[in-house]
Amino acid sequence: MRTETPQPIRLSDYRPFPFEIETTHLSFQLAPSATRVTATLKVCRTGQAGEALALNGERLALKSIAIDGQALSANQYLLDDERLVIAEVPDAFELTTEVEIDPSANKALMGLYMSGGRFCTQCEAEGFRTITFFPDRPDVLSRYTVRIEADQAFEHLLSNGNLMEAGELDGGRHYAVWNDPFPKPAYLFALVAGRLDVLEDTFVTMSGRTVALKVFVDPGQASRAAYALDALKRSMKWDEEAFGREYDLDLFMIVAVRDFNFGAMENKGLNIFNSSLLLAEPETATDFDYERIESVVAHEYFHNWTGNRITCRDWFQLCLKEGLTVFRDQSFSADMRGAAVQRIKDVKALRARQFAEDAGPLAHAVRPSSYLKIDNFYTATIYEKGAEIIRMLKTILGADAFRAGLDLYFERHDGEATTVEAFIACFAEASGRNLTSFFSWYEQAGTPAVSLTHAYDAAAKALSITLTQKTAPTSGQPVKKALPIPVTIGLLAQDGRAIRDSEVVLLEGESLTVRWEGVAEAPVISALRGFSAPVTLTTDARAADAYVQFAADPDLFNRWEAGQGLARDLILARAGGNPDEVGEERYAQALGRALDDDAADPAFKALLLALPSEGDLALAVEPADPAAIHDARGLLRARIAVHLGEQLGRIHGAMQGDGEFSPDAASAGRRALRNACVDLLAADPHADNVQRIVGHFEAAAALTDAMGGLSALLAVGGEPCEQALAAFHAKWRHEPLVLDKWFSVQARDPSEGALSRVLALTGHADFDAGNPNRFRALVQGFASANPARFHDPSGAGYRFLADQILAVDGFNPMTAARLVEPLGSWRRYVPALGDLMRRELERVKSAPGLSKNVLELASRALE
Repeated sequence: MRTETPQPIRLSDYRPFPFEIETTHLSFQLAPSATRVTATLKVCRTGQAGEALALNGERLALKSIAIDGQALSANQYLLDDERLVIAEVPDAFELTTEVEIDPSANKALMGLYMSGGRFCTQCEAEGFRTITFFPDRPDVLSRYTVRIEADQAFEHLLSNGNLMEAGELDGGRHYAVWNDPFPKPAYLFALVAGRLDVLEDTFVTMSGRTVALKVFVDPGQASRAAYALDALKRSMKWDEEAFGREYDLDLFMIVAVRDFNFGAMENKGLNIFNSSLLLAEPETATDFDYERIESVVAHEYFHNWTGNRITCRDWFQLCLKEGLTVFRDQSFSADMRGAAVQRIKDVKALRARQFAEDAGPLAHAVRPSSYLKIDNFYTATIYEKGAEIIRMLKTILGADAFRAGLDLYFERHDGEATTVEAFIACFAEASGRNLTSFFSWYEQAGTPAVSLTHAYDAAAKALSITLTQKTAPTSGQPVKKALPIPVTIGLLAQDGRAIRDSEVVLLEGESLTVRWEGVAEAPVISALRGFSAPVTLTTDARAADAYVQFAADPDLFNRWEAGQGLARDLILARAGGNPDEVGEERYAQALGRALDDDAADPAFKALLLALPSEGDLALAVEPADPAAIHDARGLLRARIAVHLGEQLGRIHGAMQGDGEFSPDAASAGRRALRNACVDLLAADPHADNVQRIVGHFEAAAALTDAMGGLSALLAVGGEPCEQALAAFHAKWRHEPLVLDKWFSVQARDPSEGALSRVLALTGHADFDAGNPNRFRALVQGFASANPARFHDPSGAGYRFLADQILAVDGFNPMTAARLVEPLGSWRRYVPALGDLMRRELERVKSAPGLSKNVLELASRALE
């Protein structure tokens, strides 16, 4: 039973650390179950005289402690489960501690742990305190020198910075000494030791320096890192050209790790990656994997400036590094993959994750004001909404003023741990604009709802557009401010001609009316082009206007958005008991015409074929009935499949690749369209379509097509599905990353037996709840990507998820906490389901020994 209530950490309580740690020397004597860590810190007082030195430390066995070489007795310091406090210290001194830790027993995968027989670290956000005693906070910057000693079986000994020295020792051991010349916070410390293969290359910077590039992977896997290495070189060049940022060390390293809580980590000079986001070849990685590798490699590299050279003063400023860096990696991906298609994908992800977050009890500001565990705030709000705020800032200021502000930020704050206020101040100074109201985007939770109405005066040839905004109350913020919202608007004629180019209208108050003269005819209004702000938009437009946009809007995002809106309205009408069969036929016909547009990119057509997801549809209606939404969406899919069956078959054949595999955007787009056709044909499972899908799966030379076929066969069900699943497992059972996908696709089983299948898979010999990739593939895949079966009226899906949360919380609280969100949205569903979800949340919250991670999110979800 819990005996004390954890107390939140508040932004308003921030105080600078009263000491500077000028240098940090770490010595590691590596052994899997008994690693010795000696830390020597050069400390200088910067705060008030007489203030105690308090260091973080958890799960550390203290062996010795000394100040300036003099050992301290037990009565000269206080030690508990979380801190080491020395009450009396000089103003300047050297502190030496020696601790012992057990990496092999570290199943939380934070700090120093073992993965695949190798030592590796993950220190963000608060993992360094499980390695040694230290002020584990981002505003304490220190220069690190690291000596690593280990058995020679651990071939490579890696840490941050530049390699200074290496050699052999007696007893079959060896050592390496690394020095990082740039001050950094403890969360950027990294260490890897083990037997690895390495893929090497070089990059010449814009100033002419040669940087050595090394990617370390499991033995025999080096060829699978080639695409990641290529993406790294393209990222380095792009950052020089787009933002003027040059890499600053002589060496850049990446290591692939199978057991990893995150996607990747930007440790200075030594990035550590989840292997699923680094290793790729056509047979073992999908096009989505290639895209993610390209994006995440860029993201972690871009952190070198936006996160490492300039870091956060405190964890409340997390969006300062993550939101800005997501904006940078999205911009890179847009240049690599095509701006319109990439923008649609980014917005789809934003709506699926962040809009859902904003719509529930876990809504929080981009810069939150308090937390129990900062681990719980590595969210879509911090990352994706944070990026949207940066994008809006660029839209409002213009490209030149935005670049000037960012350059000023780099110049002024290089080498510092800073704040969002300081960041925005640079843009205000560079642009000469008052950005006080813009800062509210960082402080206010929730998704603004914008409405647009219009009036056209034919005699005066004038158009009036009125925009209004409102943000619904969220937990702790019952009253909302009006936000500055850039709404990009263009006008079309009824025949699809452009009659007014895009213009940014800045809605700063609750309401704004603009009047445009010289509009020769009643227009179709194309608003929020390019998704110019992270808001929901409703208009007074007719359905006929949406069909004009769907056919001809030159803004491809809004063309796609028009199709999504038409499909959404049809599905929700049927789910609500008011089907529009004429409208469904009209939509299918319009979709067919869009597919016939030879000028359209295949990747764009593939996006047009994908109806709004069940999760997106549930956000559009309250209370949501997942079963009704699932059935209605399935019926529209079936109608489209019947209406366009021959056309889909022709496209499927025409998109067949006949050359060597390429991961480039054009080739990936053709595969995406081909697989989208197969996916839709599965909604009309007559014999010819099933035969086509089986043939698609069996003939697949690349994993993208194999997974497309397998997913379609799962929708068909029956013997063809089971045979394909068995064949896939037999072929790939020794490839962990591919086998993750086998678990993931079954988690999305649309049949009524889905939960039974998932439960059986938790007992499968290849299932390992201790591996975050495998666990997320199955359990999170079911809870987040299979709403119809997760929301079974019996509540069995909810009980299953609660059981999994409690089981995993005992050894990996971070992974467990990320599973709370599917239950946390209980208020948005029909009462019969919401009550069952709430009961499971209450069961989780009341469990004895619950981690702070899960306790915080379960408590907030029940508020």
